[in-house]
Amino acid sequence: MGINNLFSAGGIVMIPLLGFSILALTLIVERMWFWVNIERRQKDIIRDVLTLYRRNNMVAVLNGLQKHADLHIPRIFLTALELEDANPEEFRLALESQAQAEIPLLKRFQNIFDTIISLSPLLGLLGTVLGLIGSFSSLNLGDIGASQTANVTGGISEALVSTASGLVVAIFTLLFANLFRGFYQKQMASIQEYGGELELLYRRRYERGSK
Repeated sequence: MGINNLFSAGGIVMIPLLGFSILALTLIVERMWFWVNIERRQKDIIRDVLTLYRRNNMVAVLNGLQKHADLHIPRIFLTALELEDANPEEFRLALESQAQAEIPLLKRFQNIFDTIISLSPLLGLLGTVLGLIGSFSSLNLGDIGASQTANVTGGISEALVSTASGLVVAIFTLLFANLFRGFYQKQMASIQEYGGELELLYRRRYERGSK
């Protein structure tokens, strides 16, 4: 079945389904670039920053964080380390506040993915129902012959195209949405791990300076 025949068989709901598929594909490409960039760069940068912090090289620490401020963990660290004369409690609050501020960026487009996953099968089902209504409305009950039944069964098979299309869009989007959700959970664990390590180092440094 060609593209033109596919859209003709699926009916009017194929238009929003096409829009959903294009939107989902565009957002998936953006999110893949976002997460690949983080996975490739961030871990090594944070480890280098923590190593420099242990050596009390604050100039190099701040320069390194500012250089990579396009990544979320360096932004979190930078917000806390730029506080002047902060005690450990204030430092911890700064880390937590900035971490909360980064969550919307990490979960970006998740609501759109969820909407596409939910609506695509429903639109496909609606297309099938409309197709079935059209098929049965063309059936002449006074003349039920082979040609009539063939037309009806052919119409039913074509009507199911919209349901199949809706499921394909939903399944495709769901696979990547779950992948991005896994990346998000992994990053939240990294924020807690590295943030806790930096907080501990800051607390030790603060206690040494107060003696």
